Amino acid sequence: MTPRQPTYFMRIEAAVARSMLAFFTQLGPVWASNFAGRFCRCIGPLLPVSKIADRNLQLALPELAAKARRTIIRGVWENLGRTVGELPHLAHLQENTPHGPGFEVCGVEYLQEQAMRGGSVLFCSGHIGNWEMLPPAVARYGVPFASFYRAAGNPLIDGMIRHLRDTAMAPTPMPLFAKGARGAREALAYVAKGGRLGMLVDQKMNDGVEASFFGLPAMTAPALAAMALKYRCPVIPGYVERLGPARLRIVVQPPLPCPIRAISSKTWRHWYKW
Repeated sequence: MTPRQPTYFMRIEAAVARSMLAFFTQLGPVWASNFAGRFCRCIGPLLPVSKIADRNLQLALPELAAKARRTIIRGVWENLGRTVGELPHLAHLQENTPHGPGFEVCGVEYLQEQAMRGGSVLFCSGHIGNWEMLPPAVARYGVPFASFYRAAGNPLIDGMIRHLRDTAMAPTPMPLFAKGARGAREALAYVAKGGRLGMLVDQKMNDGVEASFFGLPAMTAPALAAMALKYRCPVIPGYVERLGPARLRIVVQPPLPCPIRAISSKTWRHWYKW
């Protein structure tokens, strides 16, 4: 497929993004996190997409008052802003610092076990805390993993994001598989050869397997479960908890049990549509 050529508007957009990232880099991790978080906390709730968030909260948690929903939505935007502000600094965050920027890892024993075991592993998480820190933090324990990603609409900005992710993973940058049929095939071949793969599984879908979510039917991606069953590899959940500006806790949980008959063969036949 021929790479999409950036338009004039995309070039302007990329120039703004590049300047913004340079600004965040100069600010340092704490100031960048605070500035971006507060900015998004103020601007984000005014955007039309926040109405979707409010509607979803009403469906999932009907007991919440309007004020409580607004508080949650502001918090979501603040976390998103902080995640962007911290992105240029992930490669420099140190583990177990006494205070200030840095990160800690809970569940180290599960990573050490997989590093000794070798072979395919599937990591699953969601867009929680600064989810971008999960791959580089896990990589420091000898279990770097490839990831799926949704390419940005602007190829120039997409290149910046990929560069920042590769920098955070240095010296062992890992493959990034674009979402879609081609990326799914590449990821499948990667896992079949013993590779480790991470997935963020909390995204909206129009197809997949129907599951109950907050008492409501939701289409859910079956790819991770299908691959775990096919290759008999462990599935390790994890998430990132925000403790403060550019201060994070990575929580690694024990491998999930994998019942052989948990998923029908029909699921496997259709997983590639994810």
